[in-house]
Amino acid sequence: MIELRDIHKTFRVARREKGVVAATKALFHRRYEEKHALAGISFMVEAGEIVGFIGPNGAGKSTAIKIMSGILVPDSGQCTVLGVTPWKNRVSYVSHIGVVFGQRIQLWWDVPVQDSFELLKDIYRIPQPQFDETLAELSEVLELAELLTVPLRQLSLGQRMRCEIAASLLHKPAVLFLDEPTIGLDAISKLATRAFIARLNQTYKITVILTSHDMDDIEALTDRILLIDAGKIRYDGSLAVIRERYDHDGGRSIEEIIAALYQDRNL
Repeated sequence: MIELRDIHKTFRVARREKGVVAATKALFHRRYEEKHALAGISFMVEAGEIVGFIGPNGAGKSTAIKIMSGILVPDSGQCTVLGVTPWKNRVSYVSHIGVVFGQRIQLWWDVPVQDSFELLKDIYRIPQPQFDETLAELSEVLELAELLTVPLRQLSLGQRMRCEIAASLLHKPAVLFLDEPTIGLDAISKLATRAFIARLNQTYKITVILTSHDMDDIEALTDRILLIDAGKIRYDGSLAVIRERYDHDGGRSIEEIIAALYQDRNL
């Protein structure tokens, strides 16, 4: 379903010293430094799995997600999703995946949400009966009925996130990439969103790659986690094994368990 082999990705970042003089010099002589976002990561995800992809800020999570979704091209290595290379034949590929980036929007800012959904229906060539049925289900579960006629810019962050999740599911993708999907949601909305993602996975066998700093998302939805740090996979395995290793007495929170995993240099 999803396979990455020895994926490397490096970015060139412009660098200059502070001050007006340094800024003037940078106009004529730019200095760059290389940032190694991914340093040879490899893993496989089977169809129907929900995998928690975790790590500190800057670890390489979003870069890996963007490569798997076809937004970025790696410097080297191989990546296949649904049997194809994501950044090749991208038009046909994106019709089989859904992507939600918690800090980015895919809906149109100044038009009602319903109009954005209609545009996505045309882009993905979703048959009208399927669109109506899917939207009705999403509206009920994510409580979108009162939001559909409102321009996106007038919604709160939590309301926008619910609409973004719905937008990523209108075409019933086989693979769903979720990057901070519950950011900005209140406690009740988080519970509803987690339950909905779990139901999607169980009912339609959608494969889910979930990145989140909210460890309750990870604990509620995943049995397997991938820990990435400094562009390398440091742990790939069961969340139950981690809990057993770092929480013998059963008194630690999931945040404390994951923190202990981060700090374990013997992995």
